[in-house]
Order: sequence, then structure tokens, then C-alpha cells
Amino acid sequence: MKLATFHDGTRDGALAVVSRDLTKAVRAEAAVAGLGTMQQLLDHWQSTRLQVERIYAELNEAADGHRPAPFAMVDFDEARCAAPLPRAYQWADGSAYVNHVELVRRARGAEMPASFWTDPLMYQGGSDTFLGARDAIVLADEAWGIDLEGEVAVVTDDVPMGASAEEAGERICLLMLVNDVSLRNLIPAELGKGFGFFHGKPSTAFSPVAVTPDELGPAWADGKVHLPLLASINGVLLGRPNAGRDMTFSFPQLIAHAAKTRRLGAGSIIGSGTVSNKGDGGPGKPIAQGGAGYTCLAELRTVETLLEGKPRTPFLAFGDRVRIEMLDEAGRSIFGAIDQEVVKYNR
Repeated sequence: MKLATFHDGTRDGALAVVSRDLTKAVRAEAAVAGLGTMQQLLDHWQSTRLQVERIYAELNEAADGHRPAPFAMVDFDEARCAAPLPRAYQWADGSAYVNHVELVRRARGAEMPASFWTDPLMYQGGSDTFLGARDAIVLADEAWGIDLEGEVAVVTDDVPMGASAEEAGERICLLMLVNDVSLRNLIPAELGKGFGFFHGKPSTAFSPVAVTPDELGPAWADGKVHLPLLASINGVLLGRPNAGRDMTFSFPQLIAHAAKTRRLGAGSIIGSGTVSNKGDGGPGKPIAQGGAGYTCLAELRTVETLLEGKPRTPFLAFGDRVRIEMLDEAGRSIFGAIDQEVVKYNR
């Protein structure tokens, strides 16, 4: 099934069930009394999911014109959506694509420990002010090195501490797309302090729609999404790397890593890190050279530095627009699109 959260003037928004073709929606509370928010659904996932799946089936039949709508449908508008979880109890972002980690570390002159290939890298991000897919990226200074990062994320049910990867995989409820906005010029000094990201990782944006894994069909296999992730800047394709390729750690492995010393509460979000594909015998090539391209500018700039001695592509500027989307094999949008403008902050 496909789910969204509509802006309604409250912090947590209103849970909506969305048709498979992203044309129609119904507020969940109109069909299931007391089911007002995404977090409420996740808190009672095992007992409530079947009710929501029935709503989803009826909505799809009504959207296709095969039956009258048993409830009040509305046209689905991605601009109406907050993040599926406008705020969450846990947002932990991994770096499952070690190729990306290696390249970005190389750009700032840092060696990559061999353990990164066997032990996932993960940071705990701010989860109190997530951005909707159409919300602007509002920042004070272009000199901070504004970058997009296209990712995939999962939302979990309760996960017990010490869960195995197999157990963790059974706790995946939903998948989303991510723009993990990064401020590249602030990150080196922060990491140099030895205490991780903070200023370098402002509010994160998520796709309009979250989907259950079954919506992906055979593209969901081995705890990975085997489809290209499309990233564009100002209408020009930056990359289309396949999210299932070169993913060193699967989502079940990332969840198990996060749950090593703590249990994870329902509604925890675990990110894949920047989707990145290797090239033949070296870094991935840009789209213009026949490669899969990139889902962040830092990776492109690193490749330019390796090949040309210095980067020539600038980071994002005010007025730039970024778009992140994933299409099924028929070319239909699965999650809707993250489509954001970079805007100067004026308090």
C-alpha cells in the first residue's frame, strides 16, 4: 500500500491512503476511527495494517472506476504532503554504498579504514523538523557548500535489541526516498572534532509517499531496492544509479547494526546513505560520458578532481531546484517526487 501525510496545520499532519497510481487519496481517519497520523499506524502496525490494506484495495478499485468510492476520495496532490513522518523518534542514516564513502573521504584527504567494508558506518540525524517533498531547502549561506544526497530509507516496526539481520528484515514496514541535504564545507571541521555531524546536516526531506515493500514487486529483493534512483538539478539529470547495485550492506543489516545496543521504537527511520554505483575499474562516470552518474554533487566533484586536478561543478546556489524520484519498469512514479528549491534564509 501507499501512504502519505497531509499538511493540516498540526505538527504530525493527517495520515492519508494513496492509490497505486498516485491520483486519488482518502484520509485514513475517515475510514478507521482514531487513526489520524502515520505514527499512530506504526504504533499499532500489527493490529491495524490489515484494515488499512482493505482501504487501499477499495481505493484502487474506485480510482480505476471499477466500483463506487465507499468514502470521500480527493485528488492526490504531492504539494499537499508533509514528510510521511513529519517528525520521528529515530533517524539513523547509514552509508551502505561504500564506493561513495571512499570517494568523498578521498576528496577531503582522509583514508578509508578497511573496516568500513565489513562494519556499517552510521550517524544519528536530527528528526524533529523533517521537510516535505515540496518544502524549500532554506539556508543562510551558499558558502556552506549546499549539496543534495539521494537515498532510500526504511521505516521500522519495533525492533528488539540484538536483533539479527533476518529478524530485522521482518520489521520493515515502509520505504521512502530521501534528500539528505548536506553542507559540505562545514562537515570537515565538524568531523575533525571527533564527535560527528551536526551543522553539516540540516533538515532532511522525504518523498511524498511511503510504500510497503510489496509495492516494489521483484525490485525488492535481498533487502535492497533494485531500481534506478533519478536525481536532477534544474531539470538536468545528474544521475540514475541503481539502488540495488553496489549496496554493501542491505537494509536488514543496517537495522541490525542500529539495534546492536538498543531497541528501536516503531517509526524508526534507517537510511541507506547516498546511492552510488562504481564504474568499470574505477569511479562511476558522469551521465554525459555514458555512466550512471551521481545522486550528490560531492561525488561528481571528487571524480572531476581525480580526472582534472580540481572540481569544476559548483555546489547548489539559491534558486537551484533539485528533484529525486524512482520509477517502476513501466516508467510510473512509485513514491512521487522530491522537488525542492534552494532558498536564502532571512529571519
